[in-house]
Amino acid sequence: MRNVKKTMKNKEFFKQAIDSKLSADASDRVWEQAHKRLAKMYMDHQDLPKRVASHTDSFIFPTAAIYLSLKKECPKQAYDIVKDTMKERAVGMGKSLAKMTSIPGFKKFFLKMWDPMSHKMFGESAGFKNIFYTCEKGTFRMDITQCPYNKYLTELGCPELNILFCENDVYTYGSLPGLKFTRTKTIGAGNELCDFKMELEK
Repeated sequence: MRNVKKTMKNKEFFKQAIDSKLSADASDRVWEQAHKRLAKMYMDHQDLPKRVASHTDSFIFPTAAIYLSLKKECPKQAYDIVKDTMKERAVGMGKSLAKMTSIPGFKKFFLKMWDPMSHKMFGESAGFKNIFYTCEKGTFRMDITQCPYNKYLTELGCPELNILFCENDVYTYGSLPGLKFTRTKTIGAGNELCDFKMELEK
């Protein structure tokens, strides 16, 4: 069940960042407008498949709602506020994950789960199109050729946010001990696909 207040409550880290950059009144205006924008996005996209909605409702729509509200209030600062906030959040997730990958045996488990997880979370039922490669042991590789983040952010008028979601992967997976994450291009940066490769370090 979609709940705007609950979703925005989970995005309080954005509110804290906005509070640090804008006056209290301006920050409150942005947050109020973001609630309204998110409610409209939910209303305009009521029939999305469940797995597509797992991306739109929790990530794409609320981030777009916050960003578009920021653009109205402080157009010169909006992108950097969202970019820096998303980076800080992803770096924090990467540090937490790095602690887990330091546990003996977890690296192999983490790598092994990527194949079934990616088919479920990033497969066609979730709005993606992919090429999944048959890989040697200790390696996972896929290319994303169609992405709902690109689709809906473009539709909402803020395609420039797409690359920030792409960069989240680098901040989250790029410094895991014993694992090597490789990415050479993304749809968000204007390329034809996003490549994704994770492997045990040799």
